[in-house]
Amino acid sequence: MVNQETDTVILAIETSCDETAAAVVKNGREVLSNIISSQIDLHTLYGGVVPEIASRKHIEKINQVIEEALAEAGMGLKEMDAIAVTYGPGLVGALLVGVAEAKAIAYGTGKPLIGVHHIEGHISANYIENKELEPPFLCLVVSGGHTHLVKVSDYGVYEILGRTRDDAAGEAFDKVARAIGLGYPGGPKIEKAAQKGNHDAIVFPKAKVADCPYDFSFSGVKSAVLNYINGCHMKNIPIIEEDIAASFQKAVTGVLIDHAMMAVEEYQIDKFAIAGGVASNSALRNGMKEACEKRGVRFFHPSPILCTDNAAMIGTAAYYEYIAGRTDGWDLNAVPNLKLGER
Repeated sequence: MVNQETDTVILAIETSCDETAAAVVKNGREVLSNIISSQIDLHTLYGGVVPEIASRKHIEKINQVIEEALAEAGMGLKEMDAIAVTYGPGLVGALLVGVAEAKAIAYGTGKPLIGVHHIEGHISANYIENKELEPPFLCLVVSGGHTHLVKVSDYGVYEILGRTRDDAAGEAFDKVARAIGLGYPGGPKIEKAAQKGNHDAIVFPKAKVADCPYDFSFSGVKSAVLNYINGCHMKNIPIIEEDIAASFQKAVTGVLIDHAMMAVEEYQIDKFAIAGGVASNSALRNGMKEACEKRGVRFFHPSPILCTDNAAMIGTAAYYEYIAGRTDGWDLNAVPNLKLGER
């Protein structure tokens, strides 16, 4: 165990997808800097993330982003207690850029190296603005690549209660947005269109997985949207994008909330958090808040900037690894399909 009487300052790096990010985090919950260089405008041209382009952009930006993070924190590498980095899951080429950079800095400075699981980072984002939040609690992680319902028993101790069997929620948002002509990224565009639409205009299905009630499936609702659009074309029925977006959003958020509250009632845990890019969706936030309030459950969520991929959340997760004495060697590598709880 590390002595917690002195401050612990960690430089964290995140390059799992299309954001190049670096942050300096003090004692796990105080963010001294959080720099994010997004590639959204670039990938919008292609309708989604192009892995090769993402990797090249990470190489171009990573040193600059780290320098900015240190400058904003008013500190240098010598003042860091450890170097943390996302090592999975994610795009392998993108992950490798961050891992190689972190290993080089750690080796050059003689600082400990800490590999962080990307989903653990998203969960830990809730600690930054909610100082009172401590395990145990339940957390729903919803992003472009992941949909997990997790029981957080302790720092670094997780039990996955349910996960998607096919598309992640954010992936379904992207595909539906593309189908109705809204473009990329789908989540924010669906949410904006839905605000002008009737969420009861179309009834889209809510899938249930019989053998595992906490698991999710979003390929069915995505296909239902595509079938509805094709049917409108064949019958010359006007397509109202806002109504489709609102009805689709209601179906997806409804399933997420239903499963979350089912877990709350079964496990009798009075704290619930959401995390990940889709956690910034206002319909999901408001629906989850209302459902939690009805059951006397405290509801936690990060600010939108901490829902997207960022390095502050990685620094927070790394802090709890560090004080528990868990660090990594020079054999740390990118693991694109890393499972939560694995090291």
